[in-house]
Amino acid sequence: MINKKNFWKSKESDTLDERIKKVKKYPVPNHIAIIMDGNGRWAKKRALPRIAGHSEGMKTVRKMTKLANELGVQALTLYAFSTENWKRPKNEVDFLMKLPEEFLGTFLPELIGENVRVEMIGDHENLPSHTLHAVKKAMKDTEENDGLILNFALNYGSRTEILSAVKNMAADIKNGIIDETSINEEMFSQYLMTKNLRDPDLLIRTSGEIRLSNFMLWQLAYTEFWFTDVLWPDFSEGHLLEAIEAYQKRSRRFGGL
Repeated sequence: MINKKNFWKSKESDTLDERIKKVKKYPVPNHIAIIMDGNGRWAKKRALPRIAGHSEGMKTVRKMTKLANELGVQALTLYAFSTENWKRPKNEVDFLMKLPEEFLGTFLPELIGENVRVEMIGDHENLPSHTLHAVKKAMKDTEENDGLILNFALNYGSRTEILSAVKNMAADIKNGIIDETSINEEMFSQYLMTKNLRDPDLLIRTSGEIRLSNFMLWQLAYTEFWFTDVLWPDFSEGHLLEAIEAYQKRSRRFGGL
């Protein structure tokens, strides 16, 4: 981290571009993970159906992707749909399953043009074919891009991920592929869905909730957390910069002094 005494202080008069330039002078998080929360409450406050909040939230995804890419963030993981979200009303789940197709169908040319690569973590099982097709097409069409990784956590649950990793590791031990005496944290991480990503440096959760909700429990061990009461559809470029500014002022010790 940086010397706090020399760290710049944002001013109310700073424009968005001025804040971006100042943030880029210091190390930005390599990997940002976001629990996008508050779509339903945003809609309820406006006497709109919950699906209107989810639709509006997709506009925020687009804005955050563009800004993260501009700042030089290498990976942006968005918690889009958890393994527990299937418990929601069918009409809401059906709408949520259509959003990747709608979002990627509209935004994909821009992602390609901005050198963004689309990835996904989560269980493909139970996802509707149209949802999976949209995600796989985006992954295929952007696989040569080497800029920001836009990683959707879709039908994802961290406990399921960890249990799957344990089962696969146990099978490899049984089959003689690995030796149990060689197991360490680095090896275990290679059995997780995020094996090709660094652990998040910064976790953001919107809407005022202060919990992880079964999200990247292993990967967030030493991540910096930043919570805000702002609902996801209202989350702006300024809010993301505020979170990164807070991150840049912290000292990360990873258990040391």
